[in-house]
Amino acid sequence: MKAKIFKAAEADWIEAPGHHSAFSKLLINETDGSKYFDFRVSSYQPKGYCEVHTHQIAENIYYILRGEGIMELDGQRHLVSPGTVVFIPAGVEHGIANTGFEDLIFVVAASPPQDMPRPE
Repeated sequence: MKAKIFKAAEADWIEAPGHHSAFSKLLINETDGSKYFDFRVSSYQPKGYCEVHTHQIAENIYYILRGEGIMELDGQRHLVSPGTVVFIPAGVEHGIANTGFEDLIFVVAASPPQDMPRPE
């Protein structure tokens, strides 16, 4: 395993399965040699969303940078906006949607990375 340094602009935007008008840059994951983390930045256009789903093993942490939206956790809806931190243990149903007027931008860290959605 080697250290890596790069600019986020070098990574392509992808739209993973179950994501709609919702794009992510996979910045660090197992393809980079990470055994423990998946780290990405996401940008959801207005009306963009990720379908409600669960991860059997991975824990997720979301940090909202810009915009507003709704995070659903086990059927409960929560308003998220800049500065909101969301911790999602394995097995919790969750999804996020941009209900605001500008792009919803956030970072996601997950561990372990093998349980995270990948592009088709």
